[in-house]
Amino acid sequence: MPTPQKAKSIAELTDQLTRAKLVIVTDYRGLKVTDLQTLRGNLRTSGGEFHIAKNTLTKIAAGHAGVEGLDLHLEGPSALAFGFEDAVQTAKTVSDFVRASRVLVIKGGVMDNRPISAADVEAIATLPSKEELQAKLLGMLISPLTRTLGVLTGPSRSMAYLLNARAEQLGGSAAAAD
Repeated sequence: MPTPQKAKSIAELTDQLTRAKLVIVTDYRGLKVTDLQTLRGNLRTSGGEFHIAKNTLTKIAAGHAGVEGLDLHLEGPSALAFGFEDAVQTAKTVSDFVRASRVLVIKGGVMDNRPISAADVEAIATLPSKEELQAKLLGMLISPLTRTLGVLTGPSRSMAYLLNARAEQLGGSAAAAD
């Protein structure tokens, strides 16, 4: 029977694991407290969290949450990065921090209840963000409409140019006659 403090930790981890779209398991050995605070702040802005948790409590919470494959990466000191809103942005934030710190190591993770490797996390980090994809989709939708509008307004524009040129021609000949 776990102590009340451990039961509370298991309950919190279970809640986080059920809400998370992406969970990244990292080895945090060698990071300073200021580095951890920086990473937590960066993840918070992208809708994520970073927690250090005991492996046994994490395994129990994963069992309660129905998350399979997480225990494959729980060897040695482990910390978990949770992505609640945007999995791609969370992966980018952790990946960028790994490159900058050269201390944090990605062990693997779980996405949509499937285990992923460290290479998979890096691949997810290279995907465009949700906002970029929305902008590209909007551009793809607007482009044909803009071209169609240009084709439809072309004849009226040509007529306006023709009338303007004729008016200048008539005005130019009247000015030459005076």
